[in-house]
Amino acid sequence: MSTTLDAIDRRILRSLQKDARMSNVDLANAVGLSPSPCLRRVRLLEESGVIERYATILNGAELGLGLTVFVRVWFKTQDGEMTQKFAETVRKYPEVMECYLTTGECDALLRVVTTDLHAYWRFQADYLTRIPSVQSVKTDVPMETIKRSFELPVP
Repeated sequence: MSTTLDAIDRRILRSLQKDARMSNVDLANAVGLSPSPCLRRVRLLEESGVIERYATILNGAELGLGLTVFVRVWFKTQDGEMTQKFAETVRKYPEVMECYLTTGECDALLRVVTTDLHAYWRFQADYLTRIPSVQSVKTDVPMETIKRSFELPVP
């Protein structure tokens, strides 16, 4: 069930997506409210789950994690138990930044971050292809990042 948002809620969300560390006073000024009602709205957005959590976005390349790959995974079978075990396993791997079960050509799509191609190859050989439900994987290596955003398009 989605939460009903008014124009001020949307402005709050857009502002916080750009800078979650802004003070409540700055946020209130940005969205046209006084601080107390603004803080109350933010708390309601948090309590309703619209604001799930706050995070710090790190520069992977600066941390030596400069390789992002996209991995398409095919399962041996698509029964619920095997899919659940796959999901439980990949959640444990810090290299897996995102994992989606998909329709279409493959069964799952992963975004994996590592230091370099050799580290990814080791991860694939030592962990990913050893998951019992995995039949095969295909890896796509992007040549250049054109756009990377963490901001949802708040209507």
